[in-house]
Amino acid sequence: MNGHARPEQLLTSNDIEVGARVYEALAHHATSTQGAPITYKDLLTLARSLHPKDAVLGRAVPVGIGMKLQFVDAFCSAHAFPRLSCLAVDPVTMRPGPDYGGDWEADRRAVAAFDWHAAGVQLPAFVKAQRAAVPARLKPRKERPADVAWYAYFCSHRKECESIGHEDKQEIINLVMAGLDPETALKRVRAASL
Repeated sequence: MNGHARPEQLLTSNDIEVGARVYEALAHHATSTQGAPITYKDLLTLARSLHPKDAVLGRAVPVGIGMKLQFVDAFCSAHAFPRLSCLAVDPVTMRPGPDYGGDWEADRRAVAAFDWHAAGVQLPAFVKAQRAAVPARLKPRKERPADVAWYAYFCSHRKECESIGHEDKQEIINLVMAGLDPETALKRVRAASL
């Protein structure tokens, strides 16, 4: 699984909403563990423990974490903060995904030494600006219509969709709910799984 997304991919409303929660969980983790790595699954678990009633976060799965980390990177870059996403790691390698660029150890030290409590006050304005930048063509859907759209695509492309697992399907539905068409959502999940 690739934990850091490719830069050409567009952030959806889902990426922004979950990304903001992932940022908060990473900032909490950085402060309480002095910059120790955290796996993608544990990161989502931590975010859920901080926001137990967040339905969008409740549907998030590790396969979709790359775009949420891209949101975190964009926030940190926009404010000249250390690269907080460096703490999120693949559970097998215990390192960031293969697209991660930079000096991981130096990034971790910078994250551990930074005051994340003060940085968080700028998050709401950044989230608002990111929401405004989502193209109007990406109209959010409710879960049931998104599920129906995915199922219709799946039925007409069964051979192409043979390898889709439960978490992949959940992320595809999350992306369709965020306004992507099923084919684009499938391509994005496949790219994240490389």
